[in-house]
Amino acid sequence: MTAPLWVVEADRLGYAYRNEDANLALDGIDLRIAAGEYLLFCGASGSGKSTLCRTFNGLIPHFYGGRLQGEVRVAGKPTAKQSVAGLFEQVGMVFQNPETQLFNSSVAREIAFGLESLGFPRAVIQERIISTAQILNLSALLGRNPQELSGGEQQLVAIAAVLAIGPQLLVLDEPYANLDPVSVRRVRAALKAIHQKGMGVVISEHRLPHTVPDVQRMVALQRGRIVLDGTPEQLLAQNVERFGLELPLPVRVGRQLGLPRLPLSVEALQSLDLTAPLPSDLKTVPPALPSDAADIVLEVERVSFDLNGAPILRDISFTLRRGESLAIVGANGAGKTVLLKHLNGLYRPTRGQVRVMGKDAGRVKVSHLARQVGIAFQNPNSQFFKLTVWDEILVGPKALGLNDEAWLRELVRLFRLEPLLQRPPYRLSDGEKKRVAFAAALAHRPAILALDEPTSGQDWHFRSILGSLLAELRARGQAILLVTHDLSFAEEHAHRWLLLSHGQVVAEGAPWKVMSDKAAMDRAHLEPTDSFRLFSADGRTLAGAVPRGGGNHV
Repeated sequence: MTAPLWVVEADRLGYAYRNEDANLALDGIDLRIAAGEYLLFCGASGSGKSTLCRTFNGLIPHFYGGRLQGEVRVAGKPTAKQSVAGLFEQVGMVFQNPETQLFNSSVAREIAFGLESLGFPRAVIQERIISTAQILNLSALLGRNPQELSGGEQQLVAIAAVLAIGPQLLVLDEPYANLDPVSVRRVRAALKAIHQKGMGVVISEHRLPHTVPDVQRMVALQRGRIVLDGTPEQLLAQNVERFGLELPLPVRVGRQLGLPRLPLSVEALQSLDLTAPLPSDLKTVPPALPSDAADIVLEVERVSFDLNGAPILRDISFTLRRGESLAIVGANGAGKTVLLKHLNGLYRPTRGQVRVMGKDAGRVKVSHLARQVGIAFQNPNSQFFKLTVWDEILVGPKALGLNDEAWLRELVRLFRLEPLLQRPPYRLSDGEKKRVAFAAALAHRPAILALDEPTSGQDWHFRSILGSLLAELRARGQAILLVTHDLSFAEEHAHRWLLLSHGQVVAEGAPWKVMSDKAAMDRAHLEPTDSFRLFSADGRTLAGAVPRGGGNHV
């Protein structure tokens, strides 16, 4: 008997989460995924990408409950009639945050766990650990504790734990959302190697520059429905922006220049034989610097911080003025979030001083610092404790006696929260949770707004809204601190960068000045943005635009 042509089949698939019958997360999905295919699900936050992925391994409906319509078949069998455990060997799922999936004491034990649960013989388990680690370049980490690894390494371990079981299809939900550029490159290379060995790969991801050069097929969703389906070249030639997608810069260049075949990466564009200048209007320009006369709201003076005897931050100094936007950038584990937690008193410096509005933060109550510093951390789940979105936004203003109804309604509008106000924050998509956390951080109008990985898991539409809001806030004198590894966003919306590596400042200044310092960027394990690589004298290896005789590189 021959194997089924389709690994996954969905016929008229509809789904509503428990207690949300009026809101269909999926609506009339018809889909076929072939064996060995490399496919991308894309679309705006809340479009149904993650929900659709969860139907492939039976989490929907078996774990989430709710109302399922139509049918999903994996290897020809309906998932509704199989258990989640029974689907392990068909569909492997890797979720957005690898930390929540890793709970064993070593990488080797993490890889072995699923195999042991399924009753594989010990000899097979050992062979799978070794071979899987070799595929993903994890052999040197087998004895390490996963919780001590970098974000990129943790993502690879999560993939390895699923890959070892040998599923027909590997499904990854936002695999690049929380990774720095070097980690993204490493995970991309691993996924390409997995696909080349014949395994099917499905990615749900907002970040098109990291996916479209790799995948064979794109499926765009909007409001739970498939709206586009085809090759990257076919889809990106269309107006995908209306579905909350941002075109990669090389694609925008190719479209503006009328290239016969769209380049999907900077390398593809640079490989073309081009003669005219690149369109300068696509070059990213940082915001204009505020006046030197603006008041200083934050001073960090020679701050060092030790945790359990280990140095985490070392001799960090910088200032922040009203109307200024400063981006703290660096690879996963560089110390960015630890530094951020010094602003509201969650951490106190081992040496040095943090002054907020001229006062030593080490001598001020956390409740007082909360009035001056609004922080939205990377994981919004850790900040939610109310039953509705509206009540969550009201927490700060009520506690501090700073309730401004007009401002709160403006935030609701800006962050597109109107339809979510009476819903539980925990039941929202990751992107929607982020928007709630940002609104809550701004609700009491703090002097300093600090956002930790603000664009993680966010679609192009929200990134545009957030960028416009930050510009408006800067114009009003708001001081903004961005902690991020999204260098493209930091390049466009920060006046200055503070580049960290292993808890130390290795470069500081305007975005392009920092990216021009190759030694510092290498030390921080970061790569320049596409705009820098294409438009700056330091980043460009080949200038040009219209090719002689056309071009066919992708």
